[in-house]
Amino acid sequence: MSDFQSHVTFKQRTEYKTDQPTLVEGLPGHGLVAAIAVDQITRQLNLEQYGTIHSEEFPQITSFNDGRVQDLVRVYRGEDPAVMTLQSDIAIPPFSYQALSQCVLDDLANEFKRAIFLVGAPAQNESQIGDVTGVATTDTVEAELTDIGIPLAEEPGLVGGATGALVNNCYHAEIPAAVLIVHSNPFFPDPTAAQAVIETALEPLVEFDIDTIELEEQADTIEQQLHQVAEQYQQMVQDHQIAPPSSPTPSMYQ
Repeated sequence: MSDFQSHVTFKQRTEYKTDQPTLVEGLPGHGLVAAIAVDQITRQLNLEQYGTIHSEEFPQITSFNDGRVQDLVRVYRGEDPAVMTLQSDIAIPPFSYQALSQCVLDDLANEFKRAIFLVGAPAQNESQIGDVTGVATTDTVEAELTDIGIPLAEEPGLVGGATGALVNNCYHAEIPAAVLIVHSNPFFPDPTAAQAVIETALEPLVEFDIDTIELEEQADTIEQQLHQVAEQYQQMVQDHQIAPPSSPTPSMYQ
């Protein structure tokens, strides 16, 4: 067992007969695009929990859903379509990036045939939200992206965090992988961008059908809330002569 494995471990909970599903990564990142999209996929496809990823270095907090305690980092899997998802209720701490990545590579990589990673990127303007570009680790994946109309990223760039570590390990292990870069709201969780990457790229790549109406409703709700906040702030400025901020609010999600 490597030093990485001693810090982050995978515990399998159920057995599956399906060979080589596609792994879709949904770790929290900019705009929570990956987390929102993969949560929608997991629920829509009724994927069952396949296992959990544990580490004493993860924050000592408890996650719960529908009145039941659950593990912080979970792996789900389904047979039809053959898909595996990786989800987390926490932002992975920086000192666990490589350990988590090595755990996935050692304990899960021999099961999936390819991996798809989702990366949120700050949109420069509203019209850019939902635009998707791709990065590939192999010629085959590059051809798959081109075939479904996803343009390859033209400019050089970097993918950081746990996702960057996972992509790097897949690349060096010669595991076919695609990185889908999704432009999203610079400041807030963005279900619109999550909807776009599902419909534009994930559905044709993985060959499943996901109902994204719920994400549209979430986007409308968030937009209404933001308008309310803006109106309340404007009223405070008028009532109390508060000086508006001289610079934009910093992004909450990296």
